[in-house]
Amino acid sequence: MPDPAPLPPLTPLNNDALTRLMQAIPFARLLGIGAITGDDGKIVARMAYADHLIGNPRLPALHGGTIGAFLEMTAIAQLLADMKGLSLPKTIDITIDYLRSGRPRDTFAHAIVAKHGRRVANVRVEAWQDDPTRPIATAHGHFMLPEAPDTATEA
Repeated sequence: MPDPAPLPPLTPLNNDALTRLMQAIPFARLLGIGAITGDDGKIVARMAYADHLIGNPRLPALHGGTIGAFLEMTAIAQLLADMKGLSLPKTIDITIDYLRSGRPRDTFAHAIVAKHGRRVANVRVEAWQDDPTRPIATAHGHFMLPEAPDTATEA
């Protein structure tokens, strides 16, 4: 598969740029992750079901690692949508709460940026399948934000 074209500056992060961003990340392509931006600037991400995402074939249930990665990517995508510039936030820590088994179907998620400071952001994410009021997993993470160009110090 050829490498996708380089991304343009993501200000603001529209649906076309968001789609290209997700396609530019090999792991996101493997997991089948896509996302759209609503009119309010909030992202709704989707992880399309595929057989290779199953962790427990007896139930069957989605692998917890795929759910965790999906939640983390959703948080980062929301931060990118809220920021100006192309630098990626870096994960400091993330805690995942698995609330119920992820069934073999598409999974959706949205992120809420609880606090967006100069250097660190605090983000909550919820993932669901059929009903947004019944999440299958939640995440709470802290992310190091790239230094803004106007505040960067020269060496």
